[in-house]
Amino acid sequence: GIKTDRPLLSTDVIEHAVVPHLKAGKRVNFIVIDCMRLDQWFTLEPLLEEWFDVHRDYYCSILPTATPYSRNAIFSGLLPAQMWKQHPDKWQETTDDERTRNRFERQFLELQLERLKATPARGLKYLKIYDVDEAHATRRQINSFSGLSLVAMVFNFIDILAHGRSESEILQELAPDEAAFRAVMKAWFTHSPLYEILQALSSQDCVTVVTTDHGAVLGKRAALVHGNRDTSSNLRYKYGLNLNTDPKQAIIIRKPMDYLLPDDGVNKNYVLAREDFFFVYPTRFHEYERQFKGSFQHGGVSLEEMVLPIITLRPKAARV
Repeated sequence: GIKTDRPLLSTDVIEHAVVPHLKAGKRVNFIVIDCMRLDQWFTLEPLLEEWFDVHRDYYCSILPTATPYSRNAIFSGLLPAQMWKQHPDKWQETTDDERTRNRFERQFLELQLERLKATPARGLKYLKIYDVDEAHATRRQINSFSGLSLVAMVFNFIDILAHGRSESEILQELAPDEAAFRAVMKAWFTHSPLYEILQALSSQDCVTVVTTDHGAVLGKRAALVHGNRDTSSNLRYKYGLNLNTDPKQAIIIRKPMDYLLPDDGVNKNYVLAREDFFFVYPTRFHEYERQFKGSFQHGGVSLEEMVLPIITLRPKAARV
């Protein structure tokens, strides 16, 4: 079970928010909106209160606050080191391709439900939605899923918003600050197939759980990082050989297993940016500093990236 002397973590989300409903024989929709901050959720929540009783809970993302770690932890119920040890064939830390990086989420979800003795009686559907067309297709199918015990959907909202353009570039133009980003999120949501999907679910007899895998932070200050250059390209976390940076600006993890991160190389270490820092190498420092200052980043350690909502929606119509 879940330990009570610590906050809920990514690895607890399904056990805490989904499994009890499955065990009670309820139909469940589990929706993960990629990279959604808590303050952004607050702008969406009032739009749903007409259709649903909304119950809000909170959990804490594991570190690094990035998809390969945090989202895999949600679906598998395992921390990255456990995953790397138990499923070495499925652990992918290095790939940059979003579509292949989390391609085992469905299997991880099935394995976790099996472990928790909560395998859905009437089947499971897993959908990953990258673009508007896929979202509309899902909207058209939503009523045909009503016979299934569990439907899990991942909305890559940033991908949908950015349409394949550099996400930092378009978001810097659309959303130069947090308030603007909330407005963008709300505008997207009110016209999105996701909103229509939720409205459709409000007339079905089911529980819908909405969450996210991590938030994001507005990067304002560049932190110098030294070390092996074939490290990861992320701006708020890096792993590689003998990485070094200012400990006031980042957490330096010399022993990955201390954070239950994969220790799969000699001298492998991780650096996680604190506050609103983002990492830049000494070469072309000013160029990169200019390019990424004022963009939304994630992977590091901040309340904006880590404190996240778990929302349980129960249709008001079902009560009548």
